[in-house]
Amino acid sequence: MIDFTTLDYLRAGNERQKRAYEILKKYKIFEVLDYYSPILVGTIPIEIDIDGSDLDIICELDFRFEEDFLDDISFSKMIPLEAEVKVDYPVVNDEKSITINFTLEDFPIEIFAQNKPTTQQNAYLHMMAEYKILKEKGEEFKQKIIDLKKKGIKTEPAFGMLLNLENPYEDLLKF
Repeated sequence: MIDFTTLDYLRAGNERQKRAYEILKKYKIFEVLDYYSPILVGTIPIEIDIDGSDLDIICELDFRFEEDFLDDISFSKMIPLEAEVKVDYPVVNDEKSITINFTLEDFPIEIFAQNKPTTQQNAYLHMMAEYKILKEKGEEFKQKIIDLKKKGIKTEPAFGMLLNLENPYEDLLKF
């Protein structure tokens, strides 16, 4: 089983994973975010990414220290000055969240933070369920997921379609 809480597996991964590792290291993203228990989640870690897939990084944030979090990111210089940065405050599962989006070289980046341990956040739990399903179902199933994603279908709904899940965002959490 891959330990997705570190970046080590990316070094030995496919070309896109290796490139992701280079970018994350070059800009010291996980070093800057270390206090917030960052984990790379989404499609790139489990090799179902397509062109344009972003690097999704989740963090744990006590919102009493939101300004510190934003300062850590701003003053770290991990985001180049010329980069366009978008900050949003979505409410996800009735919980306050923050997203920070920007691009580094050829990768769109999204940093997502909630006041919840990263290993308990839905993005991580979905990825772990998807990884388990991909391992059980094999390469043909994996390719079907990728094909659906290339048609514009998001990851969880793609799994839902192939697994006949009524509510994939909730049902995947049961795996």
